[in-house]
Amino acid sequence: MERLLDRDNLDKGKLTDLAEALAAGGYRVVAPVREGDLVRLAVWAPGTPIETAALPVNSAKDFLLPRSEVIARYRLAGDDFEPLEVPIEAVKTVLLAVRPCDAAAVAALDAVFHWDYDDAFYNARRQATTFVTLACAAADDECFCTTVGGRPDSTAGADAVLRPAGGGAALVFEPLTDKGRAVAEAGASVLADGEAEADPPPSVPVRFDLEAVQAWCRENFESDLWAEVSRACLGCGACAYACPTCHCFDIQDESTPSECFRLRNWDACGFGLFTLHASGHNPRANQAARWRQRVLHKFSYFPERFGMIACTGCGRCGRLCGAGMAISEVGQIIDQACKAAAK
Repeated sequence: MERLLDRDNLDKGKLTDLAEALAAGGYRVVAPVREGDLVRLAVWAPGTPIETAALPVNSAKDFLLPRSEVIARYRLAGDDFEPLEVPIEAVKTVLLAVRPCDAAAVAALDAVFHWDYDDAFYNARRQATTFVTLACAAADDECFCTTVGGRPDSTAGADAVLRPAGGGAALVFEPLTDKGRAVAEAGASVLADGEAEADPPPSVPVRFDLEAVQAWCRENFESDLWAEVSRACLGCGACAYACPTCHCFDIQDESTPSECFRLRNWDACGFGLFTLHASGHNPRANQAARWRQRVLHKFSYFPERFGMIACTGCGRCGRLCGAGMAISEVGQIIDQACKAAAK
């Protein structure tokens, strides 16, 4: 059954009321909120307005795969050591009003963390998390979800979806899974029966020919084009940290005289140290090789292994890059190279 949120004060009022009802129902609510000039996905605090007009600078990945976490501990006592239990924190969480491109990314993360080993830390958080997406009412020049098989109103990965209706004055709440229906039950005091028709989604043009780009990537590992497209790259990793599907991590041990902690920390293939060997050799010794890895991983290696593109077209990489680079722009450059070669 569809439910309609009332028209009055939707962005700041009724969505906030829904967040309050869910918090009262035992959920930790994560939602897009304003922090200075930025909109960020963050743990919601009572009374905080929920921002729906802008894509948050960070992705839902932050709440499934923490930037740094302890995954093992042991205590030292002379020559002996004692393994210590590491409790897994998996708080019952609802990600409220996240974008479809964030929810769609969960399939890629699930594939990685269920691959040759079921990661207990990731999977506990995943099972405790409910995705309530907000279908997009607008798109900008960085959006390219349709290029990689998505839609601005996609339900992929979502447990429930909020669809703008009445020109944005209302929202239609549509539960899709048991988790979504549990959210509807917890928010029943705010949600009202209704039959509003959802607004049509915005048009997001296809930015490049995905199949042509994938075919080119398979055949052009040594192309000079990689040096050309990577020339502006600063190697800062902002694109990977903001990306909802990037999942590279490093393992580091830290210790005191009596205890040791094993940490899993985010990493990025754009960093110069990412593939540096202890011998000093680096198989990806420059940004051209590192940018090639980033593109090939998303459009060639990941699809070969898991059968899906490791990109949802959110456009965060282009919005946040200090040098103005975007993976969609690289896709367009490769597409143009394909067309030129075909003439």
